[in-house]
Amino acid sequence: MSDEPLPFDQMRDLITGNWKAQITYVLSKLEISDRLHSGGKTAVDLAAETGTHARSLYRLLRAASTLGIYTEDDERRFHLTPLGKCLCRDDPRSLAPMSMMIGEICYHPWGHLLHSVRTGESGFVKHHGVDIWKHLLEVEPHLAPVLDAAMESIHGRETMAVLDAYDLSGVSTFADLGGGNGSNLAATLSRHPDMKGILFDLPTVVERGKVLLAERGLLDRCQVVGGSFFDGVPAGADVYHMRHIIHDWNDDDSIAILRACREAMREDSRVILVEYVLPTGGEPSFGKLLDLEMLVIPGGYERTVEEYADIFQKAGLRLEQVHSAGVGIHIVEGKRANT
Repeated sequence: MSDEPLPFDQMRDLITGNWKAQITYVLSKLEISDRLHSGGKTAVDLAAETGTHARSLYRLLRAASTLGIYTEDDERRFHLTPLGKCLCRDDPRSLAPMSMMIGEICYHPWGHLLHSVRTGESGFVKHHGVDIWKHLLEVEPHLAPVLDAAMESIHGRETMAVLDAYDLSGVSTFADLGGGNGSNLAATLSRHPDMKGILFDLPTVVERGKVLLAERGLLDRCQVVGGSFFDGVPAGADVYHMRHIIHDWNDDDSIAILRACREAMREDSRVILVEYVLPTGGEPSFGKLLDLEMLVIPGGYERTVEEYADIFQKAGLRLEQVHSAGVGIHIVEGKRANT
């Protein structure tokens, strides 16, 4: 008899996916994996540490054990598994920040996916009345660090992969547009000690980046510039880098951002985008799932090579080449088009 799950069981698992997202969110919020790092504990022990209801917490931990996140022994102590360790915050590749973002920023807007499919409009705007950027800036600014941490958690492994895959030798000034807390720029400058950097993001965001760059001893090699790329970007860099920025925006806004880059670029400057490039046809891709996140949350798109070429051309740029970075993402390189 085959051990392959039946279609019924597979579909049931898909239908109950929201349960599992909430389980991992609550485990992350309560830092359960961190609390089990030193050894097994009972739900009573953990309830005392977290200020939760012991019987209800036991039910949560029992469900998590069914998913393989923990194991339960005969004395009702719960123990960490390799899967559960992915929620430990001191692990450099921890996914706890991603789980926190899904639970605190993305979960409720996904309830409006049907609205987004029917209208093409953001589920986040439908739920909150404003877009995610205004919401994080004005309504719930305490969630902005949650987003920062999630981006570093999700995309942190991409940093070294991109630096290994893409040749930045000879680059004097590297502009990181939408560079957030500065972690990617810090890694790039550390790899290239003769390089200067520009960190560009909204004024409230770059203040967080300034702190990190100072902690890494790199602030004297950087310009930290607050602004909106819809109003223009700093001029004169050799490379204009955006990691998972263009996918946040619809075509018109993406073209406006790329056009702002073109206006700031010299003839020999490059723009590089780090994004998922979607395969065409029926080939499976995590990017095709992430594309729905872009639809629901910021209202943007994951794109194919042809779609990137199109928005580049409309912004006065020429798509030069697409490099694989080896971790599922790509580096899309463009230069000023001849006019």
